[in-house]
Amino acid sequence: MPYRAPFEADAYYHVYNRGNNRQPIFFERENYLYFLRQLKKYLVAEGEEIIAYCLMPNHYHLLIHIGAQDFGKSIQPLALSYTKAINKRYGRTGTLFQGRFQAGRVDREEYLLHLSRYIHANPVMAGLVDKPEDWEFSSYRDYIGLRGGKLPNSDVVLSQFGTLDAYRVFVEAYVESDWEIIQSLTFE
Repeated sequence: MPYRAPFEADAYYHVYNRGNNRQPIFFERENYLYFLRQLKKYLVAEGEEIIAYCLMPNHYHLLIHIGAQDFGKSIQPLALSYTKAINKRYGRTGTLFQGRFQAGRVDREEYLLHLSRYIHANPVMAGLVDKPEDWEFSSYRDYIGLRGGKLPNSDVVLSQFGTLDAYRVFVEAYVESDWEIIQSLTFE
């Protein structure tokens, strides 16, 4: 396993992973909902804050505020429990994810804002929906007031915008030329 620097407490991280061989990790609606429940169980219950998230058919993105340095010990059981549940449900064996999760420290406010936009625009960029709010499995609906979810803590991002509508405009203004700003946020 490659060496990973320890997580810093009281810091923001972009955490992501995808399916082994880029294969799906979510097969039906209940899989997405189960993963979200597991996020609450293994991360939120351990003091981590989910700032933004998007679950895609073959990968996920999480923007997380780390409460403790032993974050890796919280997320590993999440991946393991999800993999075991999927393997049992679909009669499969073996790994579901393409190795360990990836994590990058979010060290600038601009990066945090653009990352939230990238996460929320992901389903549109992938051609799954026409508008970000059409994708059920992201925190975007919570951000713009269409759902009163308790999972994401959107305050740190939304505090940079005067209104929910201003954030909506920011996300929907995402264009391919923004790629340079967020190129380090993608799987390559």
